[in-house]
Amino acid sequence: MRWIPGGRSEDLEDQRSSGGRRLGGGMGLGIGGLILLGVLSLIFKRDLITPYLNVGGSDRPSATSADPARDAAEEPMVQFVSFVLDDAQKTWETIFANQSKSYQRARLVLFRDGVDSACGFADAAVGPFYCPGDQKVYIDLGFYEELRRRFGAPGDFAQAYVLAHEIGHHVQKMLGIDSRVRGAQQQNPSAHNPLSVKIELQADCFAGVWAHSTNERKLLESGDVEEALRAASAVGDDNIQKMSRGRVVPESFTHGSSEQRMTWFRRGLQSGDPSSCNTFAN
Repeated sequence: MRWIPGGRSEDLEDQRSSGGRRLGGGMGLGIGGLILLGVLSLIFKRDLITPYLNVGGSDRPSATSADPARDAAEEPMVQFVSFVLDDAQKTWETIFANQSKSYQRARLVLFRDGVDSACGFADAAVGPFYCPGDQKVYIDLGFYEELRRRFGAPGDFAQAYVLAHEIGHHVQKMLGIDSRVRGAQQQNPSAHNPLSVKIELQADCFAGVWAHSTNERKLLESGDVEEALRAASAVGDDNIQKMSRGRVVPESFTHGSSEQRMTWFRRGLQSGDPSSCNTFAN
């Protein structure tokens, strides 16, 4: 991806050297949560995925100490995610303005090991996530190494896709989609997983809408789209379940299959139109 290094977003909060403490409340898995939990399940031969689907509060501390060397090593990545964050949000500001709507920017929180949010405490195993309670995206940059090394999804545009997906959840918050889906899930618990899949696939499509904009502005390089599609496939529920359990259980899907995730990203990429991302009509 073509981008210009040299700065941090004003919407960035760097909490990598801050300690965290588990507080009450629960939260859903982010785009990378199932990936890392699946790997840990495979390593320790225990199902670590299910408990996180309905994670509760705790007071167990999470200590994070300053690591200047690691901070320095991660600085290029910090500047990259800053660029993607600002570019994606400028794109959505324009789209909202064209529809006579107002877009309120999300903030990006970088953390290490664990973090407190309005959705509760999360450790790095949960992966990148968006919290509608405080309208912030949370990322431990170490996730990108896991995406590259363990799941064969390298490349800067694979990383950009992850962040654009989480910004897609913020767009859903701005449009009122998030609250409507949560209300429907509460009214009909049996529909929780299918509705979760639909909202995740829509966020993939919204990520594709942003990718369409980058392509129009000649920011994409050869292989970038393939990098994003590879990442979308890697985080498909079927792929993660095969790695962690050795079998696929479609009724337990919460994010969608690899093919579904690639399909909806492509739809946004090809159309550049958020209205094409109505996963709830299918």
